Amino acid sequence: MTKTNGFMEAAFAEARAAGARGEVPIGAVVVHDGEIIGRAGNETRAQNDVSAHAEILAIRRAAAIICDERLVDADLYVTLEPCTMCAAAISFARIRRLYYAAQDPKGGAVDSGVRFYAQATCHHQPEVYSGFRESEAADMLRAFFQERRES
Repeated sequence: MTKTNGFMEAAFAEARAAGARGEVPIGAVVVHDGEIIGRAGNETRAQNDVSAHAEILAIRRAAAIICDERLVDADLYVTLEPCTMCAAAISFARIRRLYYAAQDPKGGAVDSGVRFYAQATCHHQPEVYSGFRESEAADMLRAFFQERRES
């Protein structure tokens, strides 16, 4: 297993845990110097906070670990294409590379929607890599929402 796969697996573990808590199953990990320094699954319902997306929480936790709001030389692995809010946080944190599993045509803002990093007003664009375990991530989300509709 490559390091990328291992880090993406950690993000998937966070997504599964979020789903088990009744949160939308999205997970993220921040990696610096080959170590995970921040990890989270969505916690919007648990925290009653619309900004408690997995990416935001993982970035907050990583910044607390290194005592710096800038996560230069850090990489973010996430199971779904980040929304506009999260794409902006990734940019402001100066994340070096973004790896994500499934595209989000409805709410994504990296390769879908507003394409945040392509905007002239975006100060920092991470390198972006997508499609890692895409069908697995999409299936997890579909199953989660299907279960909610059937309940």
